[in-house]
Amino acid sequence: MDDGKVLVADCHPLVLEGLRAAVRYALPGATVVGAQTLSEAEAKTAQLGRIRMALLDPDLPDARGLLGLLRLQYKLPRVPIVMMLSAEESRITGTARSLGAAGLFLKSAPVDRIADDLRQIAAGRRVFPSGAVPSSVPPIRDRIAQLSDAQRRVLFALAEGHANKQIAYGLAVTEATVKAHLTAIFRQLGVNNRSQAMLALRPVLGDPVN
Repeated sequence: MDDGKVLVADCHPLVLEGLRAAVRYALPGATVVGAQTLSEAEAKTAQLGRIRMALLDPDLPDARGLLGLLRLQYKLPRVPIVMMLSAEESRITGTARSLGAAGLFLKSAPVDRIADDLRQIAAGRRVFPSGAVPSSVPPIRDRIAQLSDAQRRVLFALAEGHANKQIAYGLAVTEATVKAHLTAIFRQLGVNNRSQAMLALRPVLGDPVN
């Protein structure tokens, strides 16, 4: 029986194989598709058809903090996205919950525990460690949602620390186009420059906010 597809994004091959096994144990009819970078995961969302669930490591090499969660949410707006951590971090746990993650588990947890969490999430429930308190997420998330797809791609590249020339090359557009998008982005975020934009993004990037 085809029980949909589960996308698992983790940069460590051995961990990825272990997670594949855990998903198959939890959801026997599911097809498990792996990705080792966020870009690969995003590309596969367009190829896989119906995706039942996505599991995401926030420490992928081309993602910073919880930016990967936001990027996948825009690709998969109705798909539950589960965060997988190597170690529990209360700041990330609370922010991930506030940003709309469907759940969070430690990769070191017993397979039976992970499988049980995945079954609950597949049934429509949200699953987080006991005591996990949602963080207060500033309006930045809603403001990002108001950007166009092209503007979000530029913003996400900016958040990764890329210069305008790098962004233009990576997105196959001109630097003038990047600058025009940045002007619109700054206006939407209520900031005046790149430095202020990065400060506004700190909660999403997982940086501490003083």
